[in-house]
Amino acid sequence: MHEPASPGWLLVALCAATGAYCLLRMRSAVEEQRRAAGGEALMGFGMAVMAVPTAVVVPPRWIWVAYALVFGGAALRALWAARTSSHHLHHLVGAGAMVYMAAAMAASPGHHEHGGIPPLTGALLLYFTVYVLWSGARLVPVAAVATAEGARPAGWGDRPELARACRLSMAIGMLAMLLTL
Repeated sequence: MHEPASPGWLLVALCAATGAYCLLRMRSAVEEQRRAAGGEALMGFGMAVMAVPTAVVVPPRWIWVAYALVFGGAALRALWAARTSSHHLHHLVGAGAMVYMAAAMAASPGHHEHGGIPPLTGALLLYFTVYVLWSGARLVPVAAVATAEGARPAGWGDRPELARACRLSMAIGMLAMLLTL
């Protein structure tokens, strides 16, 4: 992306940490959570690589084409999964945003023009802003639910509040990347 080096590295760290946590979530006993965590890990690590400051390395154009193909495949998978769960629509928008950013980077690597916000960028910014506000509000603490006696406490992969925080941090990262596009 086209951002200064210091905030770029913070974005890389945020996205990589989120991707790493999503890998931990893949150890869940619930198959649907493992699948969602796998897609989110791909998104987190993909965003981390995409956020590496251009002052460090300017990837060749074919890398961005490869990115568009990988996340295009992820978008198709999310579209297929959306048949059974509307949660995958968010994955579809995220993967589509990655395809869009990769295409923009392939079209003009290393620089961009300031001629206003393209409509698709504006729509994605609006979507992710609303998503950040909505998911942030869902993280507001609620009364703790007592676990049944003898029940095993939830593991790292089965904690819904951590999964929400993971998605929230990726949405914040997506906003930052779209703003620098």
